[in-house]
Amino acid sequence: MKITEKVAEIVEPKINELGYELYDVEFKKEYGNWELLILIDKEGGVDLDDCEKVSRAVDPILDESDPIEQAYYLTVSSVGIDRPLKLDKDFDRNLGQKIDVKLYALPDDKALGNKKNFVAELVSHNEETFTVRTDKGEFSLAKKAAALIRPHIDF
Repeated sequence: MKITEKVAEIVEPKINELGYELYDVEFKKEYGNWELLILIDKEGGVDLDDCEKVSRAVDPILDESDPIEQAYYLTVSSVGIDRPLKLDKDFDRNLGQKIDVKLYALPDDKALGNKKNFVAELVSHNEETFTVRTDKGEFSLAKKAAALIRPHIDF
């Protein structure tokens, strides 16, 4: 089992008990130090006080269970408004909205403009694919072909 999966299994019950949703867990090296990043969400959004509350609640649980051998910094953060679409509920939340899509490779369908990065409206999705609408029509793409899918934000 991966470290991130172990951590999620350990902390998710406490996070849920506090009224938050565990969105994701990342364990990565940042600027020469290991960081355990716990991303949370709740209806209406997450603020700094929420992050502090969750951090204080999960820190002793992680200390006791000790799922990570090396030293690390614990960070609890909101997923943000531009969070990547990973789960079905993320796709559901963004149906009918514009999304940014970054593909690993150029699409086979030349109608997408021979672009790896584009903005389109999310029309539908299933376990394997998502369908977008552009000014050229509707196109279905494999989720695994996308390096990143996130809500489009107009500034």
